[in-house]
Amino acid sequence: MSMRLPQVALAGLLLVPGAGESAAEVVRWQVDGLTREAIVHAPESPGGEGAPLVLAFHGFGDNMRNFQHTNLHLEWPDAIVVYFEGLERRGGLLGWQVESDGVDRDLKLVDVALRSLRETYNIDDDRIYATGYSNGGMFTYLLWAERPGVFAAYAPVAARLRTGVRPTRPGPVLHVAGERDRVVSFADQEAAIAVAVEVNGARAAEHCGAGCTVYGA
Repeated sequence: MSMRLPQVALAGLLLVPGAGESAAEVVRWQVDGLTREAIVHAPESPGGEGAPLVLAFHGFGDNMRNFQHTNLHLEWPDAIVVYFEGLERRGGLLGWQVESDGVDRDLKLVDVALRSLRETYNIDDDRIYATGYSNGGMFTYLLWAERPGVFAAYAPVAARLRTGVRPTRPGPVLHVAGERDRVVSFADQEAAIAVAVEVNGARAAEHCGAGCTVYGA
């Protein structure tokens, strides 16, 4: 679907003020000698079945504390939602890798975090999702390419595919793009959508509202 819109070893816990029915805490992991962090919002009263899990990645220059105010955990209160913090990159701003670089510190973070989260929570392995905005959306596409068996679906927002990233395994994708995006061109985002359509073998297109298209088999 595409939408055209404007636009570890160590687990340290710290209570984070938050609204809604979820309990929030900062979780820390050691990954390749670095301390990595995420804010985890989990239902206070999880059901007997495994809970869905959403991994969320902020845009370049943002951080987990700000990005949690996208309120995914409020929109889906039954899910465990994890807002990750990137590493310092260009200009000291926080961000994510967008291609496999041989070191893959962010991919390793996801691997370590998933192992830890499975030990802490009752997670439905058939309902693990990845989403991200801009730079975080590009990392979401990288997860589709590099960890295709892990996630049930992907939701990149305002993102494009880098040259070295090529998903090969079909998977549901929700791509949200803005025609007036001044950072990631709409043409580049359309190219990413075209790759998603090709990988999924989705040829039929149906309109689902203003600026919304669903691609199916």
